[in-house]
Amino acid sequence: MSRAQQPSRRTVLTAAAAVAAAAAAPPAAAAVQRPSAEADDPAQARPIDYRAWTTYREWRLGAAQGVRAVSGARPGIVIGTPVGRTDYTDPHTGTTAGWEYAVWTGPVHRLTVPATEVVASWNAHTPAGTWLQAELQGTYSDGTETPWYVMGRWAAGDQDIKRTSVDGQSDGRSGISTDTFAVADAGTGLRLTSYRLRLTLYRRPGTRLTPTVWRIGAMGSDIPDRFTVPASTPGLAQELIVPRYSQEIHKGQYPQYDNGGEAWCSPTSSQMIIEYWGGRLTPGQLSWVDPSYADPQVDNAARFTYDYQYEGCGNWPFNAAYAATFEGIQGVVTRLASLTDLETLIAAGIPAVTSQSFLASELTGAGYGTSGHLMTVIGFTADGDVIANDPASPGDDAVRRVYLRREFENIWLRTKRYNAAGKVASGSGGVCYLYFPARPTPHQRKALEAVGVR
Repeated sequence: MSRAQQPSRRTVLTAAAAVAAAAAAPPAAAAVQRPSAEADDPAQARPIDYRAWTTYREWRLGAAQGVRAVSGARPGIVIGTPVGRTDYTDPHTGTTAGWEYAVWTGPVHRLTVPATEVVASWNAHTPAGTWLQAELQGTYSDGTETPWYVMGRWAAGDQDIKRTSVDGQSDGRSGISTDTFAVADAGTGLRLTSYRLRLTLYRRPGTRLTPTVWRIGAMGSDIPDRFTVPASTPGLAQELIVPRYSQEIHKGQYPQYDNGGEAWCSPTSSQMIIEYWGGRLTPGQLSWVDPSYADPQVDNAARFTYDYQYEGCGNWPFNAAYAATFEGIQGVVTRLASLTDLETLIAAGIPAVTSQSFLASELTGAGYGTSGHLMTVIGFTADGDVIANDPASPGDDAVRRVYLRREFENIWLRTKRYNAAGKVASGSGGVCYLYFPARPTPHQRKALEAVGVR
């Protein structure tokens, strides 16, 4: 497996604890029946809390040090008067440069679901000569606080800094795994009950350049450890017409961006939906790609989602941020609770990129197994089965697949699984990327709100 496919985000419990949990769980047939208590308790039914700051009023609620809020069709924050200057040594180039900076610190958000995991994501414009850093600080259920964790150092381009996650961040009770905050041992009952987000905007000294941030948000969740999930009832037959791209035709391309092929499922999936929403690249923007390569826009997506620390293109918020560099598109990372949530989005014309892990025997028709893979869900058949644009296909013409509903639902929503060696491994617990218009229609807005995204 490539680095981009390695499961690096879920906190994996010990095999013994996981096996004990599996032994205590009801048999698969019983697990299909949703407990009545869950249906009566919205918090149990949706153990996910996504919160974002996007409006002029919300930007004004944050503590501003050198930033100012701007109004208009897409409100955001920019550098007003920098509050300081600092040197940054890029760990991936060794280059040290000076930067002016300004800081926005969001208000405390109390999670509706005390969380074991939090993933931040943002949408921004960073012209050459600028970049941003996103951070998170939380409060534990015992009243103590986490340190400020770096959730990403990001720029749309790669000429000033190399966009990067930051390894080695931990206080012994929680830590950051690439792009995800996780409580180290959820079995202790420790949870994150609230958090603040912080943005530091950087620019070349003496210029009037500025990043513009339109959205900053985070998804907190407490998904129960489970090998199987309750089955949902089919409720929609609809298919969206989404461009189809294969990651496999790029195998061996650009080793500096993880070599194409199986490593590029995330940017390939992202590119499909970016183009569905009208995102296009000019010949000039694609001129750096070898002209003999088909679908050069996929190569571009890989380059500009690449995380130089992770050494792969699978950083979740970096993909969402890349999508949002296209005019009129927003991108978030969240979790969904069921295929019913996906049906709600598809009915509003919104496809989704889902993250899942499985053995070849667990997904009929896939023809492969994976420890981590992204694909684009574009609809449902009359029987309720999932129609997906699966980039792990030999060519663009083979990308459209139909997967059995029950199998797909389980491999996507579970948090625990057995790998090919029979050992306990992790699952994504329903992670998805949602890309949608900057100005959603009323139907789209209602669908997004139904799945917790505003």
